Amino acid sequence: MAVQTGLGEPRGPWFVSPELDPDGRARWDVPGGRGGGPPRSWRGRLLAGAAVVALSTLSGAAAGAWVADQTGTAGPAPASAAPVPAELVTAAERTVPGVVSVMVGGGAGTSATGSGFAIDDQQHLITNDHILAKGGGGGVTVELPDGRRFPAEVVGREPDSDLAVLKVPPAARLAALPLAKPGSTRVGEPVLAVGCPLGLAGTVTAGIVSALDRQVRLGTSRHRAVQTDASINPGNSGGPLVNARGEVVGVNTAIATIDGSGSIGIGFAIPIDQVQQTADTIIGKGG
Repeated sequence: MAVQTGLGEPRGPWFVSPELDPDGRARWDVPGGRGGGPPRSWRGRLLAGAAVVALSTLSGAAAGAWVADQTGTAGPAPASAAPVPAELVTAAERTVPGVVSVMVGGGAGTSATGSGFAIDDQQHLITNDHILAKGGGGGVTVELPDGRRFPAEVVGREPDSDLAVLKVPPAARLAALPLAKPGSTRVGEPVLAVGCPLGLAGTVTAGIVSALDRQVRLGTSRHRAVQTDASINPGNSGGPLVNARGEVVGVNTAIATIDGSGSIGIGFAIPIDQVQQTADTIIGKGG
């Protein structure tokens, strides 16, 4: 069984978009994947102090204070934190119970962690193939939000699209997440990224759909992706990107980084129409 360390290793540096500057400083990284270049120590990138993960607001909060000018007149009042839209709170409450932590242990001491979510009442789960690849083909264990763990069967893998389908026993009783209608996602609409970044299960971050049909490398080739500014970090791979109605619009898979510094607010998700098509094919072949 894999030991969940709570940390992943960004994948790269071959995920270089031709649209970026040719200086080689920017790259597409996959949270939780393996790098082809020299390994970077994650300890050097962690901030000191306790990490508290909470639902972020769409616009963030502006820090401020009363300021007196030269005449002693009080300056503007501090801006208050923007309220979290009620529909996003409801969407998070509905989504978190269906998202799991995926742990893969390899025979040569390799291991990997990521996220996944249920897509039907047969207990099939979607996750990223690169999580299984990094785990070296070892056994797969799924941890539910309530802490229960189950061995997972690998129903099938599709490296080209970086998707894989798992199946857990009926006793898991995971509720399937609703899928958005293909073609219904719009630029600017609010979304939530849900998963287990750095081993922190049930983490929810908020943002918007920044772009559609963005060409990036996913799996072994380039595909169109949903771009979002919702924070995505190592361990988020395989988790859902959901809209304000709690419908899955994509599978969080990759991020853009500068010098491997982690999330910079540019993340990519596999569109739900591609996910559904690939999952149906895998399930049809593997049961």
